[in-house]
Amino acid sequence: MVSPISVLVVLVVLLLMSAIKVLREYERGVIFRLGRLVQSKGPGIIFIIPLIDRMIKVSLRTIAMDVPPQDVITKDNVSIKVNAVLYFRVIDPSKAIVEVEDFLYATSQLAQTTLRSVLGQAELDELLSERDKINLELQAIIDGHTDPWGIKVSLVEVKHVDLPAEMQRAMAKQAEAERERRSKIIHAEGEFQASQTLANAAMVMEKSPKTLQLRYLQTLSEIATENNSTIIFPLPLDLFKPLLESSNAKEQQEKS
Repeated sequence: MVSPISVLVVLVVLLLMSAIKVLREYERGVIFRLGRLVQSKGPGIIFIIPLIDRMIKVSLRTIAMDVPPQDVITKDNVSIKVNAVLYFRVIDPSKAIVEVEDFLYATSQLAQTTLRSVLGQAELDELLSERDKINLELQAIIDGHTDPWGIKVSLVEVKHVDLPAEMQRAMAKQAEAERERRSKIIHAEGEFQASQTLANAAMVMEKSPKTLQLRYLQTLSEIATENNSTIIFPLPLDLFKPLLESSNAKEQQEKS
């Protein structure tokens, strides 16, 4: 038969065990005594009064929350689907428990509504090209609303923008036209620079005819390096003019 003393000892041991709580480094315990908020304790070993105190654990680690895809109509009336990721952490455990019923659910709903609101005021080109600016705007708005809950939002990132198929085709055609335009501009600039170089070379040859003869000789040298059996190359008479003048001068000297 079990004695009352042994039962009492067991009850005392159980009460003592329930009075001792161990919290990890990243955990805090929000303690309520008879329904009233006492304080938040931790980490390490803490003691509570059994049957009187109630403790709720709160993690202080950063939470990565995925914001589900939201249907958004941009400022220029384009229907898109956008999802994002939200990074936040609890900095005041007492406020996170007392000021809001479920801070995880409340933060998720706030992020969804803010995402739709902010992206609905932006145009599609702005959303695609200035994503960093939109991320900062989202982070500032959500952080301002969660501050009374003791929650700090550190980062908001728009992950994916799902465009309609017809919009994707239109953007592909636009990008192709832009690449073709740049190609034509580069080609035209190259032709213009080449024509300027040729004009400068012509002016130099006009001022100094010997450069033209050197150019002919250089061309002959380049052709000679190739495996050609027959070479037909026009030669200017000016190339032989000094030789003809020298030969005529010698003949006149001999006649005189």
